[in-house]
Amino acid sequence: MKPGIKYSLILAALGGFFFLPFLGGVHLFDWDEINFAEIAREMVVNDDLSRIYVDFIPFNEKPPLFFWMQALSMQGMGVGEYAARFPNAICGIVTLVLLFRLGRQVYNQRFGLLWAGAYLGSVLPHLYFKSGIIDPWFNLFIFLGIYYFVLYRWRRAQLRDQAFEGISLKHSPWFYLFSGGLIVGFGILTKGPVALLLAGLTIGTYWVFQRFRVFFSIPQVVVYVLAAFVVTGIWYGLETLANGPKFVIDFTIRQWEIFKRPDAGHAGFPGYHFVVNLIGCFPISLFALKALWPVQQSQEHHRDFRRWMIVLLGVVLVLFTIVQSKIVHYSSMAYFPLTFLAALTAYHLIEGRMVLNRALKIGLWSVGGLFVFATTVLPFVGMNIEVIEPLFSKDPFARANLEADIQWTGLEAVAGLWLLGILIAFFVLSKRQQVQRAFGALFLGMAVFVNLTLIFYIGNIEGYSQRAAMEFFESKVGEDCYVVTHGYRSYGQYFYTKKTPPDYPADPIASFTENGVIDKNQLKGWMINGQPDKEVYIVTKIHKAHELEGREDLTELYRKNGFVFFHRPVQQK
Repeated sequence: MKPGIKYSLILAALGGFFFLPFLGGVHLFDWDEINFAEIAREMVVNDDLSRIYVDFIPFNEKPPLFFWMQALSMQGMGVGEYAARFPNAICGIVTLVLLFRLGRQVYNQRFGLLWAGAYLGSVLPHLYFKSGIIDPWFNLFIFLGIYYFVLYRWRRAQLRDQAFEGISLKHSPWFYLFSGGLIVGFGILTKGPVALLLAGLTIGTYWVFQRFRVFFSIPQVVVYVLAAFVVTGIWYGLETLANGPKFVIDFTIRQWEIFKRPDAGHAGFPGYHFVVNLIGCFPISLFALKALWPVQQSQEHHRDFRRWMIVLLGVVLVLFTIVQSKIVHYSSMAYFPLTFLAALTAYHLIEGRMVLNRALKIGLWSVGGLFVFATTVLPFVGMNIEVIEPLFSKDPFARANLEADIQWTGLEAVAGLWLLGILIAFFVLSKRQQVQRAFGALFLGMAVFVNLTLIFYIGNIEGYSQRAAMEFFESKVGEDCYVVTHGYRSYGQYFYTKKTPPDYPADPIASFTENGVIDKNQLKGWMINGQPDKEVYIVTKIHKAHELEGREDLTELYRKNGFVFFHRPVQQK
């Protein structure tokens, strides 16, 4: 077997081993995971992949490609958490193999393995492949679209001035250009035009740093963009022809709102994404920092690709620093350049062109120490929860969350002790000049650490944060009633009640229906304050319960872990 095929199969097997198990171990998390899974579930219930609905009302905030993947999984596996997260596990396997093959093409086999290993062995990049959010596929499409544009640039230079001769490219520049545009089109179909924006900003910024030296023409840019629209036209065009421009208009307005102001409380300080990536992408973020300084590389395409990755990293961090909504996964596109730069540092450390200096050692122990400390101490805090209750004296909901009946045994600290052992092994092997083995131990050990953390901690975290509400929703499966939330936003009342297409009474629903679309806020107000035709269950948080208390038409059922549950019988007219 050829080495390239052998290592591709090994990486695919590793990806399957780490990404496929335990996907259905806990409820989906509000908002994004449940929101996206509910869209896919309603596609299955409606037997309609052409439109996007939430609560069986048109939803104009996301295009459909990822939901098609989830719907296909649900049709094959049944509706549930595992099926909702399965597409990203597949994305993880594909990403590892692709990074190996791309790294092998640009550098060599060792570099490809290091690049794939860096992605597998870092916290957030690994974790996202076990989630049900859009970004893993979205980021992969954007990155491949940019990568093919880089190949176009190199191939064009090879044919014009004999530059970049160190890499073998067999196709014409037009092939790489058109392929890159097509792949970006899949990104647009996954999450929206931000895919083209990120690719365009990266290309434009690189052009600026090249002092405006021309390596593309207007017709070539047009081909790249048109190729993207070939893909997006499959759905955006058909949706507009069938239902008018409402989706495109509403979607554009929504993206602008996210850009100019914090989305539903998701605010943050200006350096938010820098800190998230520094800590959340441990340990590769620290190795990547070292590669930001000039690295001696003899091959022209090696130097150029590093330049592209630094530009991409800068574009992502600056763009999402400007965006007012601060959510962890917004800057997850940075994982590709970060893992590349980390692999570059690892490669040069193995080759002896770099040394593991004091600053890098301090950084690894400092950030790694935070993870070791948190995962070792947290179980004992959980067993003595009263110790931290005073910290939440001004947050009644968080304080009530801590009342959840969560069983900590102390064995959860194994994850932290494992990480401590991995860090020690890395430094011992490095000191013995066994640097390649050191990185193998680090990356594989980190992959094990992430999974140990999920096994020991994610269920407890979910138990504190939302399980009481999700279990209540599940208790209403099959009951002919309405379930709504008050004072907070959730999608659990749709997904976990397995809601079917509702048959609302014509009056008064017609009064808040426009162009066949029900106003969801008025619908919710009718359920809570009007005269609905069915029983209503209302879920709220403890600090919002006073807004419903004292009403004669409501009965408080119970309170649990910060959530308060009310029942409203059918109102007599």
